[in-house]
This record gives sequence, C-alpha cells and structure tokens, in this order.
Amino acid sequence: MTDFGTLEVQAVYVSGNIRQPFEYYMENPARRYDLDWANRPNYPRPDYLSSSRKRLVPQLITKGGILRHWGIKQAVALHAEFFRTLPLLPEVEPQEADMIWLIYDLAYDSKEKLYHLKLERTAHTLFRPVLDQIMTAEPGPVEEFIGLLQEKLDKKLEGEENPPDAPTLADLL
Repeated sequence: MTDFGTLEVQAVYVSGNIRQPFEYYMENPARRYDLDWANRPNYPRPDYLSSSRKRLVPQLITKGGILRHWGIKQAVALHAEFFRTLPLLPEVEPQEADMIWLIYDLAYDSKEKLYHLKLERTAHTLFRPVLDQIMTAEPGPVEEFIGLLQEKLDKKLEGEENPPDAPTLADLL
C-alpha cells in the first residue's frame, strides 16, 4: 500500500416509534400493506440535529484530527436532506480542501420502478472551519425561547384540575 484515505458514511438517527406501526402491520399484512401512520403520535422522523452534533461531529473530531495530522484527506458521504440541515459550510477549491462532502439522494427511475443512489453534488471544505460551523449553535431571540417555555407551562397547568396560581416566566425574570 502506498497511500490511503477515509470515507465516513453518515446515517441519520430516527426519532419516534417504528415498532408500533411495524407490529400493527404484522398483525395483518394482507390488509394493512398501505399503512399510513403519518398522523399518529410518535410518527418516525429524521433527527438531523442529533445526527450532526451527537454522531457526525465526534466522528469528525476523532478520525479527522488524526487524519489531518497525517495529511490524509477525509470524505464524508451523507443524504442531501441531511446536508441541507447543516449550517452553511465554507467551501474551498478542491486542491485546498482536506475534506470532501459527497452528497447523495435517491432518484426514482419510472421505467425500472426503482430508486437509484445518485451523487447530487460534492462540497470541498477545510476541517477546522467545518467543525466550528457545525458545533456553534445559532441562537434565536431569547423572547421566542421564553414564549415557548411559557406555552408549555400553560398547557401543563391547563391539564390540572385545580391549577395553582403560577407566575409567568416573564414575572420571574
């Protein structure tokens, strides 16, 4: 061997419950083959934030730091929708990059009635600016956050028979 590189294939966590719809389907597959669970509680959905901060970043730090020290470039393959949820990553010319993002999507072929994995695009970046972008949370206005907390508190109190007299979050601040 004279040289090598790496490819990190990054999947996405799923939030919600997959077991319940599967068990429901399995009770009678012939009649429930067109199951639509979309409007039910805990419908599965991709959890892009957890996938980027809890899974992708640690992989990049651990492997990417070592590879960068050795002068080895790193490739990361992920789904196009996942890539679109990441902050805008500063791109560089391919020869300057120490990372390449391979962004894939599924393309439906109506003749074959099959989906094919298709490279949508590539993005060339530098290791450190990518980590800085992904790890830095983009804060919104504190008023929106307090409003959301107040909504949740109000809903909780509405569900109680005799809700206590509770001050609003704004009163406490």
